[in-house]
Amino acid sequence: MKIAISPKHLNSTVMNILITGGTGLIGKRLTQILIQKGHKVSILSRTKKNSNTVTYYTWDIENQKIEKEAIADAELIVHLAGANVGQGRWREKRKKEIIDSRVQSGNLLFQEVKKHNPNLKAFISSSAIGYYGMITRETPFVESDAPGNDFLAEVCTKWEKTANQFSELSTRVAILRTGVVLDKKEGALAKLLTPIKLGIGSALGTGRQAMPWIHLEDICQIYLHLIENSTISGVFNGVAPQTITNYEFSKTVAHILNKPFWVPKVPAFALKILLGEQSVIALEGSAISSKKIEDSGYKFKFKELSVALRDILG
Repeated sequence: MKIAISPKHLNSTVMNILITGGTGLIGKRLTQILIQKGHKVSILSRTKKNSNTVTYYTWDIENQKIEKEAIADAELIVHLAGANVGQGRWREKRKKEIIDSRVQSGNLLFQEVKKHNPNLKAFISSSAIGYYGMITRETPFVESDAPGNDFLAEVCTKWEKTANQFSELSTRVAILRTGVVLDKKEGALAKLLTPIKLGIGSALGTGRQAMPWIHLEDICQIYLHLIENSTISGVFNGVAPQTITNYEFSKTVAHILNKPFWVPKVPAFALKILLGEQSVIALEGSAISSKKIEDSGYKFKFKELSVALRDILG
């Protein structure tokens, strides 16, 4: 695999870029960045919307339908769509929804690209660090490590398999295994802020589990990096270089907000009762290496949690 490491490899060509999941946390910010860079952006949505800056096309994943023009006009696809794994208890129906939202949508895109745009330049897909399994270990995971054997690992394995089939069309494929994306209004940080602002913040479980995090701006800039560097392909971890435990993470947030931090931790059994199987997201976590994406030439804007949080929280 070739990896771009110097500016001369940058592809400055304006492209027609199609985004799925464009109304989500990452999708919204990435769309803004791409437009600022001069790219033409289209978004696949369940409903038509009016916009002066973005073209909206409709798709129906369940019935495997999509507007042909969305695919035919795209030079590059960024696939971010997928049901939120943090919403709803993981009963069998919800698990199926989480997997199907990724696999069925990816398969629909593949079939339509094969029919209407077999010369697509690149397919860039989201994945997650759940690929490695929700366990706590000391050695950081790297991209070549085997997948885990739990539900999230199953989701990510099937998700990535769907993306990799685009290589059959000689399309460049890049996959980004994303960590905890930090934003004030959405995601894990937004949920964590409530108890801390109320003065009842504390670590979860043992507090020793790692929380591989990344600033929203960095994850979006990494996507831009993968989009505009035409020689980069393969799998990359989308996490900041600094490894932080759940205890350190929560304590840092409390410190920046000038709020008390309680030494007694939220017991694991309480989270298991409240969340069921889904509690592994909060109770387990290992360090994840960012070396490969850095070796590709990407330079993080936010390497340290305290700096990232001050930027987000003000």
